[in-house]
Amino acid sequence: MFQTVLFVCVGYLSGSVLYALIFAGILKKGDILAQSSDHNPGTANAFMYGGFWCGLFTLLFDLLKGFIPVYLFMHYGNAAKAAPFMAALVIAAPVIGHAFPVFYGFRGGKGIAVTFGCLAGLIPALEAFWVLVFFFIGFSTVLQISPHFYRTIFSYVFSFVIMFREIRNPAAVWGFFLITAVVLVRMFISKEERKCLEVKLLGCSHTLMWNRRRT
Repeated sequence: MFQTVLFVCVGYLSGSVLYALIFAGILKKGDILAQSSDHNPGTANAFMYGGFWCGLFTLLFDLLKGFIPVYLFMHYGNAAKAAPFMAALVIAAPVIGHAFPVFYGFRGGKGIAVTFGCLAGLIPALEAFWVLVFFFIGFSTVLQISPHFYRTIFSYVFSFVIMFREIRNPAAVWGFFLITAVVLVRMFISKEERKCLEVKLLGCSHTLMWNRRRT
């Protein structure tokens, strides 16, 4: 039990390091949060306002800060003996840290790259990882959902539904449930502009659009 709690804490602290800000500072790219419209310290803004190298390093380290704690727990932390809910907390902890980082006044990012890192840390059990990849790619290419705000919501929600029905690893399923809850909360309280939802099938010109006004 103590060891599992320790991994939860380590994962949370790992997630609380916002590499977009760190690499923007190292590469002297200025305040990328002030330059962005949504003030999100994540990979997309690191690429957009910090440049290629800032974005690449941010992506790599955001993946690793999710992957390493989960991988170490699964392979060296007696994960098989941990209660499913505690194991789920370990899986979700880096995303929780990224979204609500203790080092930055609990104002963090959405945690999408970190999510992929956490799910990759479950290797060799990568079913959850590939489910999320499937929906992100599917909602970007086949059933094209835009803007990214809605595509992310649909990808996480549909992924959880499939994981709940098909994956027999309760720690992975409930870990992803916690991740989904955190990501959706962070997205809905973010300052990202809410544009209308647009859906296209294989790029067809016929679209479905819903207007959503912020209150």
